Amino acid sequence: MTETAVGSTAVEGTAAQSKSQQAYAAVKARIVEGAYTPGYRLVLAKIAEDLGFSVVPVREAIRRLEAEGLVKFERNVGATVSGIDPTEYLYTMQTLSIVEGAATALSAPLIDPVSIARARAVNEEMRECLEHFDPVRFTALNQDFHSVLFEHCPNPHILDLVHRGWNRLASLRSSTFRFVPGRAQESVREHEALLQLIESAADAETIEKAARQHRAATLDAYLAQAKQ
Repeated sequence: MTETAVGSTAVEGTAAQSKSQQAYAAVKARIVEGAYTPGYRLVLAKIAEDLGFSVVPVREAIRRLEAEGLVKFERNVGATVSGIDPTEYLYTMQTLSIVEGAATALSAPLIDPVSIARARAVNEEMRECLEHFDPVRFTALNQDFHSVLFEHCPNPHILDLVHRGWNRLASLRSSTFRFVPGRAQESVREHEALLQLIESAADAETIEKAARQHRAATLDAYLAQAKQ
């Protein structure tokens, strides 16, 4: 094979990989945002047509999403969007309430007024979001808010566990606020209470308890709704 041919093959491979990545990002976004709901049938030819790609990169994207648990294959049906596993959600939220509570308590003495102001500004955006409620945006802002509170955690092992918990929630496509929108308003109020505790230099135990109860309240609201 000539040098020109080798270069051409490399470019084509990169282009195909790029399209596969674009297809992956597009389909995953639609799943996370709820456009593709659990059980939704993913017709590769239709998705490829919508994206302006061939079926090949879309098929690669779907396989990648299957590996992540967002998509499953059913006999005589094909690729469909996976449902949310309530048990996985329960375990993830229980674990996150413990490790994020600890991370927030350890972070508290290191959170400066600038960070407090940033967190409060994000919480204000969340409050404004309540008027024309968008659960996906609210969830993203919620993560931004909590990141300010736990990212100062000096224990890297605890911080790693917190990040894993948030990543697992993302893989579960968990916007709890889509299922229990009434919880959103309470969440904003609890955020302000957390900020006031940190500003007043409350002891670590008090801050950790408040952070854990905040997370647990969201889980309780979800579980109560799921039983109805």
